[in-house]
Amino acid sequence: MASHSDTLVVFFGATAGANGGKLGSDEREIILLVWQIVDLHEKKVGKLQRCLVKPDTLELTDQCKEDTGLTLDDIVKAEPLDKVLQQFQQSVSSELKCLGRSSYTLCVNSPLIIRQALHPEASKKNLVLPECFFTFVDVRKEFHKCCPNAGPVQKLELPSMLEYVGLPAVSEQSVGVREVRSMVQLTLCILAEPYNHKFSCVETVKYKFDSGTCSKTEPVDSETVIRARGLPWQSSDQDIARFFKGLSIAKGGVALCLNAQGRRNGEALVRFINSEHRDLALERHKHHMGSRYIEVYKATGEEFLKIAGGTSNEVAQFLSKENQVIIRMRGLPFTATPQEVLSFLGPESPVTDDAEGLLFVKYPDGRPTGDAFVLFSCEEYAQNALKKHKQILGKRYIELFRSTAAEVQQVLNRYMSTPLISTLPPSPIVPVPVLTSPSFLPAASSTRDCVRLRGLPYTAGIEDILEFMGEHTVDIKPHGVHMVLNQQGRPSGDAFIQMKSSDKAFTVAQKCHKKTMKDRYVEVFQCSTEEMSIVLMGGTLNRSGLSPPPCKLPCLSPPTAYAAFPTPPTILSEAALYQPPLLAAPRPPPTTTHSPAHALAYYPPHPHLYMNMNMNYTAYYPSPPVSPSTVSYFAAPPGSVAAAVAAQPHHAAAAASSVMPQPGALVRMQGLPYNTGVKDILSFFQGYQYAPDEYSGMVQMSEQARSLIQPKEWLCL
Repeated sequence: MASHSDTLVVFFGATAGANGGKLGSDEREIILLVWQIVDLHEKKVGKLQRCLVKPDTLELTDQCKEDTGLTLDDIVKAEPLDKVLQQFQQSVSSELKCLGRSSYTLCVNSPLIIRQALHPEASKKNLVLPECFFTFVDVRKEFHKCCPNAGPVQKLELPSMLEYVGLPAVSEQSVGVREVRSMVQLTLCILAEPYNHKFSCVETVKYKFDSGTCSKTEPVDSETVIRARGLPWQSSDQDIARFFKGLSIAKGGVALCLNAQGRRNGEALVRFINSEHRDLALERHKHHMGSRYIEVYKATGEEFLKIAGGTSNEVAQFLSKENQVIIRMRGLPFTATPQEVLSFLGPESPVTDDAEGLLFVKYPDGRPTGDAFVLFSCEEYAQNALKKHKQILGKRYIELFRSTAAEVQQVLNRYMSTPLISTLPPSPIVPVPVLTSPSFLPAASSTRDCVRLRGLPYTAGIEDILEFMGEHTVDIKPHGVHMVLNQQGRPSGDAFIQMKSSDKAFTVAQKCHKKTMKDRYVEVFQCSTEEMSIVLMGGTLNRSGLSPPPCKLPCLSPPTAYAAFPTPPTILSEAALYQPPLLAAPRPPPTTTHSPAHALAYYPPHPHLYMNMNMNYTAYYPSPPVSPSTVSYFAAPPGSVAAAVAAQPHHAAAAASSVMPQPGALVRMQGLPYNTGVKDILSFFQGYQYAPDEYSGMVQMSEQARSLIQPKEWLCL
C-alpha cells in the first residue's frame, strides 16, 4: 500500500501561466485544483471535486486560457489558496469518515504540481500546508513498475498509458476533470488482475533543510549541483532552502561563496539528493527571492567540494552538534576572550555548551582574524543574538549575521590553508650594493603618528596636499609625504603623511577629514607606521583589517641559474624602498672586468621577502618621499658609468648630480618636466646600457633564463 494508507486521493492542479511539463517554471499562481478519492481495498471511487482558486495577481497568460479554457471572470469570484486548501481537507476527511478509512496519500500525474507549484507558492505566502502534501505517489512511476516496456517515465503521458493497458481515452472536455478521471481509471486498472499492483514508491518533501558538514574526500555527483547567483548578501542556508522549497537538498548541501575579503559575494552552490531534483531546480532560473531574481546554473561536484569541503578536525568537532543555528561574528577585537563574547551575547542568547559553542578563526600563526562562529540551540536564541548587530564590544562594533556549516568550512580553509608569510627557503636572488642613504621610511611601529588620505583627485600633487593640510603642514616630518601609485605608475587616490607625533596625527585626522580638494572631499584617517609600510609595500588596508603585501605571500623560487651569482651582504637603501613591480628577476653582473661586488639585481622591498613574476595582484607603490613632485630615482650602472652620466652636459632641464664613483650608485634627476615619462629618461641615458653579449660568458644558463635577465632597459624608480 501507499505508505500504509488505505486510500488514494488523485490530485491535479493548474496555474495561471505554463502548465504540463513546464508547470511552475514561471512562478505563476495556482488557479485550479481537482481531486477524487480511490478506495484501495474496495476499489471504489468517491465524488470528483473541482475548485477554482483566486490568485493574488489577477492575470492569465494566453497559453493558460487556451489550455484550461478559463477566463478572469471565472476566477475573480473564487476563494484564495488557503481557503481552498481548507475546503480540500474538510472534503477529504468527510469522505474518509463515510468510507470508514483513516489515512490517505496523494496521487499525481507529475511531481510538478507538488514540488514546483504548491510548496513554493505556500512558502512565499507563508501558508502552513497540511501534512498530506509532504508525501505523494507518482502514477507514472507506479505504472512503469507494472509495465516497464511502456517507455521511460519522463515520456509517459496519460493517453499513452491508457492505450497501453487497452483502456479508451476519457472524452471529458473540462481540463482537470479529464486528467483526474484518466488517473482514476489507470489506478483501478493496475490494482486489478493481472497487475495486482501495490503502490509503494512514496516520495516525500522535506519539512526543513538539514545542516551538516562535508568532507573533501566525499564523492559528489556533478549532476546534483547547481550554482545560484544574485542572492541577497544576508541570506542564509535556510533562506536558500526556502527558495528551493519542494525540492530535497542533501544534508549540508548549501555552500555560500565568499569573495577575497571573506564576505559573501551573492553566490551559493547547492547540492540536491539526485539529478531529478537538480533538473527541477534549474527550472527556477530567474525566480524571485524577495524583490531579487536569482539565476540558477549547472555546477560541478569539484566546485562544491572546493567551497564546502573541509579537513579540519576542529571544525568537524565544532559542527558535530546537529540541529544548531550558526551565527557569524565579525569585527571582534583581537584581544577578545570567550568569556567576553559570552557576556556580549548576554543571558538571553545562551551559547550551546558555553565556550565549546564558540569557534574563533585564526591565522596559521595563531593570531586572531576578528571572526568567530557561535552555535545556538534554537531559533529564538539566535534571533536574540542578531539583535546585537553593530553593538559595541570594547571599542569596536560587532557585525552578526546568519551563517552555515559550509561557510564555517570555507572561512577556516581560507585562513588556515595558506600561510601569510612564505616558509620557503631564502631565494638566491642577488641583491644590489647601492648607494647607502638613510631611509625615509622608519622602522615599522604601532605608534599612530601617520595619517592616510583617501579619495584624492588623480591630478593632485604634493603641493595640493600641502595646501590641503594648511596650518598643519609645519607638523609634517621631513620627506614625510608619500603619494601612493598603482601598478601602472598612476596616482591611486591615496597618500600617507608622517606627522611629528601621534597627537599631531590625531588633530589632522579630526580637522581635515572630509575637507574638499578640487571639488572632491578627502577622507583622513589616523594610522600607524606599520600600516603605512604594509600598504606602500603592496598590501591593502581596509575596514576588514590589514592584508599582507604580495611579497609576503608564498612564491616560486627563481630559476636555478640564479644560484650561480654570489650573494654579498644586503644594503638597504632609498632605492630599495621604492622598487616598481615590473622586474622581479635580478639582472646579472655586467662583466668579469668589474669588481666582484658589481651585481645589478634589484632589491625586493625587504631583504628577506621575494617577489614572483607569476603573481597576479594589483599592488600599490609609493612615489619618492620628497616635497617636490619632479624628482625621480633610478638604478644606475656601476660607478664608472654613473660617473660618465654625471659628467654629461645638462640636457632637457635635467641634471645628474651627487654621483659617487662606486658600484651601483644612484643618480638623482631634479627639474624634470611634469610630463616626463620612462621613455624620455631611457632616451636621455641612451648609450649607457650593457650589450646582451657582455653577459654571455658570465654563467652557463639556458636561453630561457638568459632572456629573463638580459637588461633590455633601465628601470625607472
